[in-house]
Formats: sequence, C-alpha cells, structure tokens
Amino acid sequence: MTIGLYSNHWLQICQCIYGPSGSGISFANTAVMEKNIFCSLFEEVPMSFADRNNPYSFNEFLDWRQGVDYYLDDPFIQKVVRHFTGEIWEQVDAEARSVSARASFRWRDMADRIARPELRPFMLHYDGHHNRIDRICRPRDTEILEQEIFSESFFSDKTPPWVKLVKMFLIYQNGEACVACPITCTEGLVMLLEKYADTPETKEILRHCKEGSDGDFAIGAQYLSEIQGGSDVPSNVLEAVNENGIWKLYGTKFFCSATHADYAVVTAKPVGSEKVGLFVVPSWLPGNKEKEIRNGYTIDRIKWKMGTSELTTAELTFNGAVAYPVGPLDKGVANVVGIVLTYSRLTVGLSAAAFMTRAVREAEKYTSFRQAFGLLINQFPLVAVQLERITKTTRRTAAGAFKLYRDFLKLEGGLKGSQGSDEPLPARRNRFNVRELIMLQKIAASWDCTDVIREAMSLFGGHGVMEDFSSLPRLYRDSAINELWEGPRNVLLTQIHRDLQQAASWYRPEEFVAEILRETDPSLVDELSKEIRALVSHPNLFQNDDVTIDVCRRWDSFCHKFFHAYQDLALKEVEN
Repeated sequence: MTIGLYSNHWLQICQCIYGPSGSGISFANTAVMEKNIFCSLFEEVPMSFADRNNPYSFNEFLDWRQGVDYYLDDPFIQKVVRHFTGEIWEQVDAEARSVSARASFRWRDMADRIARPELRPFMLHYDGHHNRIDRICRPRDTEILEQEIFSESFFSDKTPPWVKLVKMFLIYQNGEACVACPITCTEGLVMLLEKYADTPETKEILRHCKEGSDGDFAIGAQYLSEIQGGSDVPSNVLEAVNENGIWKLYGTKFFCSATHADYAVVTAKPVGSEKVGLFVVPSWLPGNKEKEIRNGYTIDRIKWKMGTSELTTAELTFNGAVAYPVGPLDKGVANVVGIVLTYSRLTVGLSAAAFMTRAVREAEKYTSFRQAFGLLINQFPLVAVQLERITKTTRRTAAGAFKLYRDFLKLEGGLKGSQGSDEPLPARRNRFNVRELIMLQKIAASWDCTDVIREAMSLFGGHGVMEDFSSLPRLYRDSAINELWEGPRNVLLTQIHRDLQQAASWYRPEEFVAEILRETDPSLVDELSKEIRALVSHPNLFQNDDVTIDVCRRWDSFCHKFFHAYQDLALKEVEN
C-alpha cells in the first residue's frame, strides 16, 4: 500500500467530516464514508481466515535449536578463544569441541528437565526411626549431571587454566543447573587450600577436590553470611572453640548455597577474638556419610529463591561441627575477600557472558524465523537496532571476561589475601588493577546480563515469558541471582571507592584510569581521569547528604562507563 493511497483516503475522511474547504463541519454520510474507506484500506492487507486446522509450526526454529553446538556454531567465540589462549589454542580448541558436544545437547536437555518447579530440592529431616538425617532430596538427573560435569576435573594439575575457563563458559550457557555455583565455590576452596593446606586433613580435602577419589570429585561450598550481616562478614558472631586441640563451630549461617557439598569454607570468630577466622568444614566425618550422620550441624530449612532453583540454598545451625583452620586466624576476612571471593566474582563475569551468549543466539535465530505483518521480525528497524545493541553488549562482555582472565593469569605469585604491600610498586599496581577490575566486572557484567536477557525475551513476544517455550525465563532468573551473590553492586561500588582512596598515596586514581585504558581514545581517558579524581576526593560514600548522593549517582555511572571502555578494548583486540 502506498503513502499516496493512505493520503487520499484520509483526505476523503477529512472532507467528509469538515467539508471540502475545511471551513465548515458536516457529519452527513460520515459513517458511510468511513465504512467505505476502511473497507478499501483492509482490502490491500493480507487477511487471515478461520481454519480449524491451523498449519503453523515452530518446527524450523525448534529443529535449529535442538541441533546447535555452542562452540562449533559460534564463530565469534571461537575467535575469542583463539585470540586469548595463544600458544595452547590447539589444545583448548580440542577440549572445547569435546565438552561442547555434551554441554550443547545431553547436559542442555538435563538442565532443562531438572529446572521444572515440581523438581525443586526438598528436605527429609528425619528417617522412619526418628533419626535426624537432613537428607537433601534432588532429582536423579541433577546428581548425574553434577557427577558428569565435575568429572571434567576442572581443578586438576593436568587441566590448564584456559581449558578450565573455556569448559566453564560452555557449560554455563545452560544456566545454573546446580553446577555453576558449586564449580565456583569449589574453585575458591581449592585456591585457598593450595595456599594454606598444612595438615593431613586439609591436604586430603585438597586432593579430593582436585584429583578426585575413585572417580568421585568433591564439591565445595561457601558459608559466609549471617542473618545480622549479609555482606558484612566482620560482623560474624559464629563461634569457633578450640576443644582439646580440635576446633568446633557453634552458631548459625543464614545464606548457605550448595549445601549438598562435601566441604565448605566457613567464617567464624575464635572465642575471645574480634577477628574473623577461616575454616574448612566437612559435611561428614569419616565413615558417617553412609549413615547420614552430619558433622555436628543441622540444615534447618531450604530457601525458596526466584532463580537458581535447582541449587540448594539453606540455613544451617552448627552445634559442635569439627572444623579445620585455614591460614592465620586473624586474617580470615582478608583471605575471604582476597582469594575466595575474588575467584567467585571472576566467575560471575564469565557466567554472565555465557548466559547472554545463549539468550542472544536464540533471539537472533527466532527473529530470522518468525514473521509478523508479512515481514520477518528482524526486518523491522526497531528490532534490528535492538538486536545490534544486545549483540554488541554480549560480545564485549565475553571479550572482556577473557581479557580480564588473561590479566589475572599474569599476576606474579597468584592471589594473596592482602593487596601485596610488600611487592615492588609495578607489581603492586598490577595486582591492584586486577582486583578492582574483577569487582567492576562483577558489577557491570551481572547488571548488563539481566538487561540483555530481558531484551532477548522481548523479541519472542509472548513466547518469551513462557517457561515451556525456551530456557530464557530460567536464565533471566538465574542472572538476577548473579547480581546479588558475592557482593551486591552497592557494596562493591563502595569498596572500590574506598580502595582507590587508600591507594592514592602510591597510585593516584587518574593513573589507575590511564593505565587500564592506555590504548583508548585519549579524550575519553582525559574525561574519565578528571571524573574519577573528583569523585574519589569525596571523603566517603556514607554521608547522607545531597552532595554525597550526587557523588554516588555519578560514581555508579562512572564505574559502568569505565568498565565498558575496558570491555570495548577487549572487543577491539578480538576483532582486529
């Protein structure tokens, strides 16, 4: 239908209503004229007529989705992997092809099955003879999936870091699936014990996690939060008591994810100390797992979360649980933040990129299949703009996650519980850069992830929110959880601001920006340098006044803009 035709029709309507000259009003024959005009309008539009046997089918899209390989069918991710893995690319590529053949099909289908609401884990607190067992009941598919994935031996000395990372990225495209959080938590436990394991018990736990025992790879968890503190770990009141040379824990933990794990990193205050210590607590003492006798603690209830529903998150009460101290007992917070949470936050950025990659891939395909008003959806300019936006965000997030991991691997001496104040200045600055970038990535990537998946869902129309149509609603809920755990954005934004203030005597904020973005447009570096200098000069972000509120608003915006510039550099690396 031409514009001219539309114009003529509307002219007729106007003349009918207002008169030929537009000077007077006449309603004569208006209804008849409108009827004739609108009938003629719709004569040129293809009409749908009732059909009891509507032949429409989604099979073309579904067949594609069923057959897509996360690695082989994604040239961009292959390019990212090749660029950042360097000399060991061939090994990483071979391992990626192998794990993708399972992640894209068998593990994808299992992840979808176990996510049904009726299959959420539940508790059996007592057996038939009134013995307290606190048995976590999960679908058999969940247990099989977990076993198969952990058999990939992510943390073995035989698995190069890049192989581990790429495997995790491909697996995380299936959402939480009761494996994303346990993998992350296990990694934190392994890295902590690699630094501090100095007893037969802790060395055996480390071996069990890294190399497995008769094919059984241990799973780790992190129990840090208490009801009064949340992210405020120093406010912990859980007690650690040395009873005849054996440390035991007493008290409660409020957010305990992966409570089906074999071992957990637990924060507690030794009696008489104001400092938080760090302990590893086995779920079972030797010989008790088969008897379902837990190690001096109870699982009080399972929490009902909006996302990661396959993953057991619970409240625990310790009543004399045997615990093994890890590292200096007055350095627990430093080691939690500097080692355990650093790894967790690094992985959150990776999982966000994986979630987004899956969502955008399916949205792109669906819009190239689905028609509306006689056109493919992706032919509408607003849809094209939306696709372009979420594709760019996803690609820069993935490239940024790989670039940051490369920077992380280059750290001399690995992670430390402190900021490395005993190091030469260049090494100290480099360690500072990586730590702050990891927190910035956690903030920006997890935030962008929910936006991207929400936009991807919208491209499916009503089907986007249907739980049985695609996995995107589940990925959306899981992404919302990623925003919160390992520190919500307000806590991390405050921490970064404080870190920059404390480092200012040996590393000015504008130097930090210039070093991170040294290959960026100088005008952008200058703009961001001036802004960070002004924002960090503000005393703190705790004062409840108009000036501080304005600073907080600007700081939030600055951190996103700054980290997006880092991601853009990573994407430019890959594309060039």
